[in-house]
Amino acid sequence: MRDALLKYQDIKSHLSVKQKVGQLFMLAVFINDTEEEVAQMEKLIRDHCIGALCIFHSRASAATNFEGKKKVVYNENSYDRLKALIDRYQKASEFPLLIAMDAEWGLAMRIENTPQYPYAITLGALQDQKDLIYEVGFHIGMDCKKAGIHWNLAPVVDINNNPENPVIGYRSFGDKKEEVKSKAGAYLLGMNDAGILNSLKHFPGHGDTATDSHLGLPVIDKSKKELFENELYPFIKLLKEEVDSVMVAHLSLPQLDASENPSTTSKNIITGLLRDEIGFEGVIISDALNMHAVSKRYLQKGGLEVAAFNAGMDMLCFSEHPVEGISQILDSGSKDAVEKSFKRIWRLKEKVFGGAVSEDKAPSLSHKDLNREIAKNCITELWAEKKPLKDWKEHNFLNLSCGTPIANIFSEGLEKELGSKHYHLGEEAVHEEEHQNAVLALFPPSVKPKNNFGIESHILENIQKLISKNEVTVYLFGNPYVLDVLEGIDAADVIVFYQDFPDFQEVALQHFLGKIPALGELPVQLKTLQS
Repeated sequence: MRDALLKYQDIKSHLSVKQKVGQLFMLAVFINDTEEEVAQMEKLIRDHCIGALCIFHSRASAATNFEGKKKVVYNENSYDRLKALIDRYQKASEFPLLIAMDAEWGLAMRIENTPQYPYAITLGALQDQKDLIYEVGFHIGMDCKKAGIHWNLAPVVDINNNPENPVIGYRSFGDKKEEVKSKAGAYLLGMNDAGILNSLKHFPGHGDTATDSHLGLPVIDKSKKELFENELYPFIKLLKEEVDSVMVAHLSLPQLDASENPSTTSKNIITGLLRDEIGFEGVIISDALNMHAVSKRYLQKGGLEVAAFNAGMDMLCFSEHPVEGISQILDSGSKDAVEKSFKRIWRLKEKVFGGAVSEDKAPSLSHKDLNREIAKNCITELWAEKKPLKDWKEHNFLNLSCGTPIANIFSEGLEKELGSKHYHLGEEAVHEEEHQNAVLALFPPSVKPKNNFGIESHILENIQKLISKNEVTVYLFGNPYVLDVLEGIDAADVIVFYQDFPDFQEVALQHFLGKIPALGELPVQLKTLQS
């Protein structure tokens, strides 16, 4: 069976119902697993005819450890380990496994020393540059293909219209539905042209939440009409394109399902809304079933899996209890429903393994050149009342930075180009009375909003004090939502660069020197701007 994948009509009579149910399970595998854990996974694959695997870095960095309770051990050789594990797991399986990964900004989301591309929020700042977003999708698709990944669980099409959102934020293209649809569509097209499966997520829309579904169940109390006008808009529009799957989030939507069932186990939402009303015919996949929004609600092993399946789910991602889940679906699930889901999954396998091998197209830009082009086109100037920027060569200014990037090319470049000594804010003695102007390169420790993006309170106070005493230009190499935790920031000029990549810092230096204009626009509304 491994030499050539049989078509659905030819294979369906070869598998038992139990084997077909096994094909509906996507188990999590980890780069840093022990030999014992790898052997256990091989046995699960062999014994239960598992259909797919989802790659994660380590158990310490998996979804339910989102708060960082366990130490993440980095693996410099994780790419080679990835390829070796994929090969090993494929050999353990009677039928080809679909290998999936969350690679929203590239393999680097999970694997060290692999190409990283800008976050969706950075791409959201681009204006009339969908060709660059297409290239990102294409590059990521090609990187996945070379690594043995068939299914990139992306793009995120959530409209991030809640600044307090702890889990989507920078992963969204923005807070305007048309922009999210358009930019996610360009990314999707690039992935499709690379020959990689995709997944729109997180249905029916995880943007307007202030709860992290890794840890609790978010509630979106909106009418169906409101959802169709906003949250569902990108999904419905993009489903007219070549969409392989839709990922359902763990959300409570009481106006769609009064039973308080999470969307993951809601027949009203999965079958009634997505399948019947919207008319999606492809694979419906769950968000990770180990996430506490749902895992803590179903204490009986296998209960969550059978509830999701009976609601209309085709692929059960990150099932922690596959053996019990398979057993319960066999006991209480409809054989007709099993066959329909199996057929949808097998059609994906036909697309990956059964078609003619086409010659790969080469990207039009290298990884480095692509990131640099995005950096040049995303530059966003805010509150620039003092623009154009001063001729800093004629001014004695403070050259400050905050945070610890791998390399501070920007601040060191200012020192080299203009002779202004570089200081770390809050760590070195600075004679502020000698200056009236300051340039602050801000590198937030975290891209996520927890604990003020990792910025310590005394550093926030130092930034506030600096802005109150000086004319300050801030270069922000991180999530723009950081500005909402910086009191008094509206008194400063702010240039947002979104990423701390070396290419972005090099472009920032050129912008500061007046050699590159700002062409980007902020893709989200900030509370600071609305005050």
